[in-house]
Amino acid sequence: MKKNDMNNINSNNSFNSKHINRVNKEETPSKAMRNCAKKGFHIYAATVLTVTFLLSFSTAVFAGGDPIAVVNNLNEFIFGIIRAIGIILLGWGVVQVGLSMPSNDPTQRANGFLTLAGGIVITFAKEILTMIMG
Repeated sequence: MKKNDMNNINSNNSFNSKHINRVNKEETPSKAMRNCAKKGFHIYAATVLTVTFLLSFSTAVFAGGDPIAVVNNLNEFIFGIIRAIGIILLGWGVVQVGLSMPSNDPTQRANGFLTLAGGIVITFAKEILTMIMG
C-alpha cells in the first residue's frame, strides 16, 4: 500500500469515530428527557402528597347538639376526601396523557384519557349525586 492510501484509511476511521460520537450525542437528549420526566413526577408527587396532607386536616367534624348537623359535617368531610382523590387522579391523567404524546403509544394515551375522565367524575361526585337526586 502506498502512503497516501494509509492516510485515506486513517481519515476514514476518524470520520467514522466522529460519526459514532455524533450518534451517541443524539441519544443523550432521551436520557435527559427521562431524567426531566422523573424530576417532574417527583415534584408532582410531593405536591400532591403535601396538598392531600394539608387538606385532610382542614375539615373538622364537630359533635354538636344537633345530630343532623353532625351527619352533615361528616358528609362534607367524606366528600372532601373523595374530591381530593379525584383531583389526584385528574392530575395523574394529565401526566399520563402528556407523557403519551411524544411516544405515540395509543394504549398509554387511552389509559391517560380514561384516568382523566375518571378523575373528573370522582372530583364532581357530590354535584353529580345531588343532580341525580334532584
